[in-house]
Amino acid sequence: MSKQRIFIRLSCHVSLKGGTEEGPFIFIATNRLKPGRLDSEKERVPGLVDFVRSNEPRVIAFNEYAGEDGAEVAVVQVHPDAASMAFHMEVVAERAASAYAETVESTTSIQVFGTPSEAVVEMLRHQAGVGVPISVKPYHLGGFVR
Repeated sequence: MSKQRIFIRLSCHVSLKGGTEEGPFIFIATNRLKPGRLDSEKERVPGLVDFVRSNEPRVIAFNEYAGEDGAEVAVVQVHPDAASMAFHMEVVAERAASAYAETVESTTSIQVFGTPSEAVVEMLRHQAGVGVPISVKPYHLGGFVR
């Protein structure tokens, strides 16, 4: 078991005094695009957004951003809880595989804000691949969502 996985498992079970109510579950993945595939990614994303909007009513926000050079994109998702993220990953699994085949070269990093379930951690590890850093900040100290 890697040190990173041990950190994720332990950090999710430690109580942090002074925290507030559980906040939203936020996921950010940074992906390197295949060379010259930004235009294809721009064409692919609206269909994915429509699919998520139509099939996942609990998702609060789902956005993708590209860097200025067009080499990387970041997918930013806001869910009400980790269960919504787990459902999302199951629902879009086929589309994610298609994206990796068509436009995405690799995932370069994953950031999670909120407490992921073991199932979510395993799905993220499988999707990201070996050696991709996964940063987890499980403790919501305060904030709001409109």
